[in-house]
Amino acid sequence: MTTVKTKPPTKSATVIVMLKRGKGATLDEISKATKWQSHSVRAFLTGLRKKGFVLTREQRGDDGTSYRITQAPDQKAQQAVS
Repeated sequence: MTTVKTKPPTKSATVIVMLKRGKGATLDEISKATKWQSHSVRAFLTGLRKKGFVLTREQRGDDGTSYRITQAPDQKAQQAVS
C-alpha cells in the first residue's frame, strides 16, 4: 500500500485563502494564523499588490479594517484581453 505525503499549506497560501473569503481578513487575524508581526503582514500585502492582486480595504464594524482579494492576477489578464 502506497501512502502519499502531502505538504502542509504554506503561510502564503493560508493568507491568500483568508483574503479570498467574503469577509476578508484583518491584520490581527492574519498575524495570529501565520505568527507574523503586523509589519510583516503589511509587507506581504504589498507584495501581493505588486504581483497583480487587487486588494480592497473595508471597515468591518468593531473588528477594524479587513482586507480582501477582489481580483487575482489571472483574472486581470483575462479582462485585458476581453
